[in-house]
Amino acid sequence: MAPSETPSPSATHRPHPAPLAGRRVRVAVIGTGAIARDSHLPALARLAEEGESELVAAVDIDAASVESFRAVAGGQIHGYTDLDHMLREQRPDLVVICTPPTLHRAQTVAALRAGAWVWCEKPPVPSLADFDAVEAEEGPDGGPYASIVFQHRFGSGARHVRRLLAERAMGRPLVAHCQTTWYRDTAYYAVPWRGRWDTEGGGPAMGHGIHQMDLLLDLLGPWSEVRAMAGRLVHDVETEDVSTALVRFANGAMATVVNSVLSPDEVSRIRIDCERATVELTHLYGHRNDSWRITPARGVPDAEAATWQDFGPDVPSSHLEQLRELLASMRAGQRPRSSGADGRTSLELIAALYKSAFTDATVRAGEIVPGDPFHSAMHGGAPGWAPTPDERAGARDEAAA
Repeated sequence: MAPSETPSPSATHRPHPAPLAGRRVRVAVIGTGAIARDSHLPALARLAEEGESELVAAVDIDAASVESFRAVAGGQIHGYTDLDHMLREQRPDLVVICTPPTLHRAQTVAALRAGAWVWCEKPPVPSLADFDAVEAEEGPDGGPYASIVFQHRFGSGARHVRRLLAERAMGRPLVAHCQTTWYRDTAYYAVPWRGRWDTEGGGPAMGHGIHQMDLLLDLLGPWSEVRAMAGRLVHDVETEDVSTALVRFANGAMATVVNSVLSPDEVSRIRIDCERATVELTHLYGHRNDSWRITPARGVPDAEAATWQDFGPDVPSSHLEQLRELLASMRAGQRPRSSGADGRTSLELIAALYKSAFTDATVRAGEIVPGDPFHSAMHGGAPGWAPTPDERAGARDEAAA
């Protein structure tokens, strides 16, 4: 876990991000745990080999973790236990945030105010109010911008299917299914910040299913309304451990969404039935070309169906592919995908899912605005779901212990 400094009210943006032409992008990592080591570090190392980036610093409140990360990373990266100190000394171009969700807002704002772009692990922040506060800190034109790690959008498979759907090559999308059915035991929830609204922001809809829901939205476009249910069927947590939803899209397509941490046979799946073909993606934590299957409808010419099967060179979904595109956006001074309104849409869908589940009502896109209790917290203060004062006090005591 890394520092949770609150940015100084007097902090301001640098006039403009430092020019990147002719040099490597300077990167700092905040939070040196498993996700930073297993997913971000290999991607950064690959792009360093290609001359695109340079890892200059790592930050964590655990000095031993920082030193261990530095040893694994190699090179002469600088180690810090204070985020502001690192930002002042190293002035990175990009800050990669790999800390628990409750820290994301303050750390993202601090980095943006220091003139750095941000790439933040999901969920980006615990609420829409937090997201809007972060977005308000972005640069007015050309950055810096804050983007979310939604690596499942990237890679050759998603790119190919997105194009087919956008061009309506397979006809209109009609029916879809989005499934994130994973398994997490009691030991998983023994980590103090998990399963709590204040620190994790939500349950499997927020922390697990967000990837497939984001990919579904990236493929099908804007959603228009949602009707949902949620439950605590197994785990002793504040949040849900399972949810289901019915989602209508602006293009008329209808989808079912299931998010679970109760499922021994783990799978991540998206299926889209179009007028002329069914597209299905089946994987767990990442996909390749052969994770996708396209089944043409009867009567589709073989030659045409064959073109749908040509995914091109196999580029797996990965942190590497998203980071590669992010660096290109930085060099062009353009807002990257998975940022701003494009990044917010998945978070808004999750907020609507919770509001529908906890109020037994249909929720429409654009409905959750400032003043709505589900704008400031995913639980919306709903009885039986919002933590009680005693639970909040207990959480504070446990965190301090």
